[in-house]
Amino acid sequence: MVLYQIYPRSFQDSNGDGIGDLPGIVQRLDHLRWLGVDAIWLSPTFPSPNHDWGYDVADYRGVHPDLGTQEDMDRLIAEARSRDISILLDLVPNHTSDEHAWFRDALSSRSARYRDWYVWADPKPDGSAPNNWLDVTGQSAWTLDTPSGQYYLHNFLPHQPDLNWWNQEVRDEFDRILRFWYDRGVAGFRIDVAHAVIKDRLLRDDPEPAPRTVPAGRRIRRVRKYSMNRPEVGEVHEHWRALSDSYDPPRVLVGETITDQVDQWARWYGPEGLGLSLAFDFPFVFSSFEAGPLGRVIDESLRALPRGAAGCWVASNHDTSRFPTRWAEGDERRARMGLVLLISLPGVVTLYYGDELAMPDVPVPVDRVRDGFVIPGSTHPGRDPERTPMRWDAGPGAGFTAADVEPWLPLGGTTPNVGAQAENPGSPLHLTRDLLSFRRAHPEVRQGGPRQVRVDEAAGTLVIEHAGGTVVACNFSAAARAVEGVDGRIAIASTREREGDRVTSGLELAPHEGVIVVAS
Repeated sequence: MVLYQIYPRSFQDSNGDGIGDLPGIVQRLDHLRWLGVDAIWLSPTFPSPNHDWGYDVADYRGVHPDLGTQEDMDRLIAEARSRDISILLDLVPNHTSDEHAWFRDALSSRSARYRDWYVWADPKPDGSAPNNWLDVTGQSAWTLDTPSGQYYLHNFLPHQPDLNWWNQEVRDEFDRILRFWYDRGVAGFRIDVAHAVIKDRLLRDDPEPAPRTVPAGRRIRRVRKYSMNRPEVGEVHEHWRALSDSYDPPRVLVGETITDQVDQWARWYGPEGLGLSLAFDFPFVFSSFEAGPLGRVIDESLRALPRGAAGCWVASNHDTSRFPTRWAEGDERRARMGLVLLISLPGVVTLYYGDELAMPDVPVPVDRVRDGFVIPGSTHPGRDPERTPMRWDAGPGAGFTAADVEPWLPLGGTTPNVGAQAENPGSPLHLTRDLLSFRRAHPEVRQGGPRQVRVDEAAGTLVIEHAGGTVVACNFSAAARAVEGVDGRIAIASTREREGDRVTSGLELAPHEGVIVVAS
């Protein structure tokens, strides 16, 4: 499966308000069919006050008015299905908005109907927070509700109170939410911070990290042993999986399971792959763009997967700098090689909107920052640079919005864009399309099976040998390199000129070149 992530506010504005919406996505479905994706993951579409742009949910059964209506969602699901494209929604089960009706009720008294749907705790004797847990900004994860004298937990912003998943009523309600959307035709969910849903029942302090050298200006984070990453969350995942598998066809659950450790990532699949259907491989995302580190992560990930499970590879998303900026550092050769490597990995591949163009991050001026996680005075750019609008053409508004409308985030220019690259067979867009076509035609690449990962760290080369003699070779070096033991025909090359050439006993790679060789 090839999954394509859309940040709805930034994909296509259909009504000229500068904000992308669901009807706009419908307008662009033919682009995605032409590209060759199988499913679309939509970042949150639920009603929200947007302190965290949809990840603070106020209603799990609605659609945000900025994005459209329930009828627009139904039409999108139907129009996508008519093109053999499935729709996955973004589910946020760890927390709600503080404006959700449940939390408003919970604030009314200690005996309120929904009080125990959230995590509450009494202060310490000195009045301070119940424990040492920190939220994502590095501040205390507890906010005092003065009228009741208790603190509520928020692992993210204070506007995002954490739900209490030890409460069976919470679990039952989310069963109903999943069924509500499955019954409307949704093919599955991406589960936001799936590893964080369960908290330690005793609310024990997170341990301090082991002493180590920390670069200047970096904050030492506590080890999130009790505030998240609890083994008990596997029971929740397995229950969701059973519910999702009860549908025909089975629905898909893709977990955001953030870790830089391969063994910890693999455990979210559960025993024998009975947990989440898929889990994004964040050790791969967090790796440096070098043959050694990436090769080791790929090899360890493939070995760690339980029987019957598939890897889930991604290089960019709404929380992570786009790979053409983060990995390729603006060098299109490196971005092209990254596309060859990413799309040729076995399992499920996820593209973030604009990846097919090698679209980079866009600097966002301070006065245009919309990310609620940006701390005033911080030099960190936040997540806005990777969330800017899609560029469809070179005209005013880049084809995203009307010419005289200021989009919700800056465009940052009109290059690269879909229109120009569609007319250029040598563009990243055509490379991506051809890679996806190759992937569909070669089950030995997209499915499991024997394979070997070879790394020459000194030379900067990475080689993946698939079953059937298909070989993927990447040169991360700025110099030409030779890779031995490769025979066949070059099916796809990031530079495109060499496609169709024969290779005997060895392969010459140009600087920052990625090549797929098939036996013939």
